[in-house]
Amino acid sequence: MYKLSSVKKSVARFFKNKRKTLASIGAALGLLATLFYPSNEQNLYVGATMMPAEELEEEQIGSFPITVPTYQYGLVADTFQVNEGSIQRNQTLGSLLAANFVDYPSIERVIANCKDKFDISRDFKSGKGFTMFNDQTDGRPSYLVLEPNVYEYVVFHLRGACEVEVVKRPVDSVQTTAKGKIVSSLWEALTRQGVSFEAAAKMEDALQWSVDFSHTQEGDEFKLIYDQHFIEDKAIGSGDLHAAYYKRDGKEYFSFWFDNGVYKGYYDIDGRPAKKGFLKSPVKFTRISSNYNLKRFHPILKSIRPHLGTDYAAPYGTPIYAIGDGTIEEAAFTRGNGRYVKIKHDKVYQTQYLHMSKFRKGIRRGVHVNQGDVIGYVGSSGLATGPHVCFRFWKNGKQVNHLKEKLPQAKQLPAEALQEFYILRDKYLNLLMEDETPAVKPTAITGPIAPSAP
Repeated sequence: MYKLSSVKKSVARFFKNKRKTLASIGAALGLLATLFYPSNEQNLYVGATMMPAEELEEEQIGSFPITVPTYQYGLVADTFQVNEGSIQRNQTLGSLLAANFVDYPSIERVIANCKDKFDISRDFKSGKGFTMFNDQTDGRPSYLVLEPNVYEYVVFHLRGACEVEVVKRPVDSVQTTAKGKIVSSLWEALTRQGVSFEAAAKMEDALQWSVDFSHTQEGDEFKLIYDQHFIEDKAIGSGDLHAAYYKRDGKEYFSFWFDNGVYKGYYDIDGRPAKKGFLKSPVKFTRISSNYNLKRFHPILKSIRPHLGTDYAAPYGTPIYAIGDGTIEEAAFTRGNGRYVKIKHDKVYQTQYLHMSKFRKGIRRGVHVNQGDVIGYVGSSGLATGPHVCFRFWKNGKQVNHLKEKLPQAKQLPAEALQEFYILRDKYLNLLMEDETPAVKPTAITGPIAPSAP
């Protein structure tokens, strides 16, 4: 039998060496057992070789397996029966829970607790996945987990008070710069640089009043600075767009996001609002298939007829946007125009959108629309050879080429806000143009704030 002094030494060695594992604890407990165990039962250990604690640790470390728990959605998955599935067609939250043997009073509490936390009508959709955590003892569900989006998940407690818990995933945001040159299309150039559709759409939003993205061409250049979101090192979307740049035929266009609590929005390089009276195009990410032309050969009528609009080719169902605020004068159908909408913007300007597949719900004569509102969808109604929107721009009652119209510029920010804007602008301008000098010479209130181009 080991002496008490031997036990003390073994225990002392354990606390002195922090790298000792749980095997050392087992060794110490074994020694204590031999010290206090009745002598008349020592024959149970006949044939067993006793050894120092250090050797015992290495030999018996496998006898004390350390199980690392597996977590899912903050729950220890090893302690549950975990079942995954997907919401079926016409299935409701209540029917899903009932099918998994959740009692009716609990279902009522869960649904009541969804208020202000989980929008059942919006986020409980067929095809979406779910995870059910069932108790290992009685097999009944303890938790249901749904993921409405990549940024959060919802834990439904199915016992007791049946709480509904919304858990936000931690998001890392990294400022990212992307730049490229168009070879075949803008979208191809953007995706080649790893720019998501979400970030690309924000770039178009920032420059939509100055750049006609339906008229891109080989050699055009773009740059953008935006926040890329990551969850557990996986890119899951983009955040704010801070700055955007586009260059075509030597002409440069800039847009910077500015928000000082009073003034908020995109501004050009001189601090004028990027938002102008009219958008450059009524559809996004498309191309011009036919320009304004007073001597165009009509493909259906087979004769020379003036084409007083600009055709934008796009797939069926592509949204068509009002290019400016105004009131709908006409939403009708004619043999030539097909389904069309005409908007009066002010005493000078009107716009017209032809060959729609259908109007947006609620679009009718007398309805007010804002710039960027969807008014209808691309089609080929009327005299049209394929899906497109024929866009017409009226000035003082006459149709003109909107791409050549010089519209009045917006006013700059007030002097105090302009100072703040220039500081922010120069920060991003330096990042955008770190390899070159912009052809555009930025203006400034005071010399030291904004550098002038040579």
